[in-house]
Amino acid sequence: MKRIVPVTICFICIAQLLSGQLYSDSLSFFQPSAKFNKTRFYTALGFSSATYAGFSYGLYNAWYKDYDQSSFHFFNDWGEWNNMDKAGHVYTAYFQGVLCYKGAKWTGLSDKDAILTGAICGTLFQTTIEVMDGFSTEWGFSLSDFGANAIGIGAFAFQQAHWGEQKFLIKESSTGMSRPDVSVMAVSGNSSMTLRERGNDLFGSSLPERYLKDYNNQTYWVSANVHSLLPKGNSWPSWLNVAMGYGSENLYGGFSNEWESNGAYYEINDLYPRYKQYYLSLDVDLTRIKTDNHFLKSVLSVFNIIKVPAPALEITSQGEVIFHFLKF
Repeated sequence: MKRIVPVTICFICIAQLLSGQLYSDSLSFFQPSAKFNKTRFYTALGFSSATYAGFSYGLYNAWYKDYDQSSFHFFNDWGEWNNMDKAGHVYTAYFQGVLCYKGAKWTGLSDKDAILTGAICGTLFQTTIEVMDGFSTEWGFSLSDFGANAIGIGAFAFQQAHWGEQKFLIKESSTGMSRPDVSVMAVSGNSSMTLRERGNDLFGSSLPERYLKDYNNQTYWVSANVHSLLPKGNSWPSWLNVAMGYGSENLYGGFSNEWESNGAYYEINDLYPRYKQYYLSLDVDLTRIKTDNHFLKSVLSVFNIIKVPAPALEITSQGEVIFHFLKF
């Protein structure tokens, strides 16, 4: 189980936006250039290249170094984690494309070239991970992951080229909650462990680890900007979106809730059945909040990849209907 840490990728695009601090010109540091600016372009290119090299090196040491390597091979992981990881790939590729596009516009590239830059950057980062997977015995090159990446990049590029804006945003939310401290018995023997211990083994014990890795905590959203979809002159607030989300619960293994620990075998599929969650909620498109402050615009663009907490209606694959006063 792997997932790209959004903070790492955000740094690449933030670096592009902030690199203007290395020199002085007539523009505000955070103001996009109306025409091609060589100094900004090469500064951003240098930051992006250095960050990509650091990202690749760090990713290898964090995820792959301790696992055996093999010849390039494929791996079919469709259905693993209720395909929450596929939603994560769509999300990550999408926001990489969006933020790198905005970084390219900051340098003064044309809209067409900026879209191409966003698509190339998103594809490069995601494909690097897939190739590393392909040489790892623990995983393998996943065609479904590659397809999910393409959907994310395509969602960004199509909207920007066709509408000149993002009417449908792809976002994420996560609670970082720990798993319940409930004991489960091994199928054979007298061994037991808690679901919290199992969750810590899978996703980590710290709040940042659980926030970033625990699929039970994550929800992926398609956030639609109603104002831009309605006829011109409508009274719907331009910043208020309607969002549809997807999540899962009771995921204690990739394909099923079965695992081995300290020589004991556990199986809790009946006690804690895996199920899917579908949400309807409100959201805020932070980039449509009107401000003349270019620094604030940059900050809002970065944080716009996160779904704003709001009331939500949940429908589960088990047929339950639940109202959340505030869904994170």
